[in-house]
Amino acid sequence: MQLLNNSLGKGLMTAILACAAVQGAWAQPAFSFVALGDLPYGQAAQGYAPYKALIRAINQERPRFSIHVGDFKSGSTLCSDEESKVQLGHFNLFDSALVYTPGDNEWTDCHRANNGSHDPLERLQALRSVFYPSGLSLGKNPLTVQNQSTSMPPFASFVENQRWQYQDVVFATVHIVGSNNNFEARDPRAIAEFFEREKANIAWIGEAFAAARQAQAKALVFAMQADVFEGKNLWEDFPTHSGFRKTIGETLLPMVAQANIPVLLIHGDSHVFRFDQPFILNKKPLPQLTRLEVPGAADVRAVHVTVDTRQGNPFAVRLIEPAKP
Repeated sequence: MQLLNNSLGKGLMTAILACAAVQGAWAQPAFSFVALGDLPYGQAAQGYAPYKALIRAINQERPRFSIHVGDFKSGSTLCSDEESKVQLGHFNLFDSALVYTPGDNEWTDCHRANNGSHDPLERLQALRSVFYPSGLSLGKNPLTVQNQSTSMPPFASFVENQRWQYQDVVFATVHIVGSNNNFEARDPRAIAEFFEREKANIAWIGEAFAAARQAQAKALVFAMQADVFEGKNLWEDFPTHSGFRKTIGETLLPMVAQANIPVLLIHGDSHVFRFDQPFILNKKPLPQLTRLEVPGAADVRAVHVTVDTRQGNPFAVRLIEPAKP
């Protein structure tokens, strides 16, 4: 009888340990990353030193990785190859990985005289060739990433759309930019570029949700540059003239509503720090979707994001100030 009890006891203990192991596999510990963007702005003499001090402060935080949501220069500075080389050097000052998604100041607005009167499409190709080594992020310790260009052959140009997973969270960058996402009806070349990129972004958003389902992820994070409420009116957040209507209003929001996980959308563009839930679908709030807008321009700060998927709301934020000399 004692032998039987011992056997039962061992079996019970084995079952308890197995159950604990399964729970431990799902209950991932909290981790942190940093979000920033719209930096550095201004001329080198004024803008670079505070930005480098902010990077030092970020390195002191030891995040798993950082995400720069675009506009690595202001809208009134040159879109030159030399500027890109300088900003690539800044990205490689990050001790951990740095993931970068483009902003409008780097290409769509480069036709301006004070930007050097460049061809925006040529500047876009230059960005893709300089900042996106296939399968890797930037930074001193790059992340392995999936690029849409290799994982979805019909969209072979879109090396800037990247995806990766950390613990039980899937991350994706989506190339959606300010200046109404380059939806410029007066320019046939801009319109053609817009529709091609819109199709790619819609497919990439869908792939991110599919990857999250396959991985049984507990949360999903998107990062892009644009403030998508730029063209809203009194009646619609995404009217017909909005360059964000299909990608956000008709794709991202319905997919968030269908997914059974919290989603964080990170962006820049307006230079105002916000952490809220402003999205509405079918005239109802969408509480599954949280928006984080990073500061930028004259506000040289970044955002420390803690992710704890054991919590009902897994995202918490605090601001990072530049390191003191």
